[in-house]
Amino acid sequence: MNLSNIEKQSNLIKPSKRRGRGIGSGKGGHTTGTGNKGQKARKGRKPWLGFEGGQVPLFKRLPQIRGFIRPNTTKPLAVGLNRLNIFEEGTEVSPVVLYQSGVITKISDGGVKLLADGKLTRKLKLKGFTFSKGAQEIVEKSGSEIIG
Repeated sequence: MNLSNIEKQSNLIKPSKRRGRGIGSGKGGHTTGTGNKGQKARKGRKPWLGFEGGQVPLFKRLPQIRGFIRPNTTKPLAVGLNRLNIFEEGTEVSPVVLYQSGVITKISDGGVKLLADGKLTRKLKLKGFTFSKGAQEIVEKSGSEIIG
């Protein structure tokens, strides 16, 4: 016996039942398994993906509910100027130095922003920060230097 001697078996592939073609078609009568009346009983009965029976679909409601938030946005970590008074005069302070001294617990991808919170009593060299307008004025009045 080899592949050329195998006979085709007639019972493997059944002809499909033609729905909606009457009692003689082999599939029910006039309803053919779709029930009585209604949208799901009609020809071409599936509405589009996301259809909710006439209600405003979820994908159209979402922007009204929550708005839109851009992905991958980073916010700077805020630090008040009064937190910098722990350093000695003339020290070069950067976000890495703040992290090593325990003033901040992490370095954010958005950087570190200095805010006008309290007074700066020491003359420091500040490097790698962004400043609020008020903080920049206080830093300049205290005699501190902003590097790059």
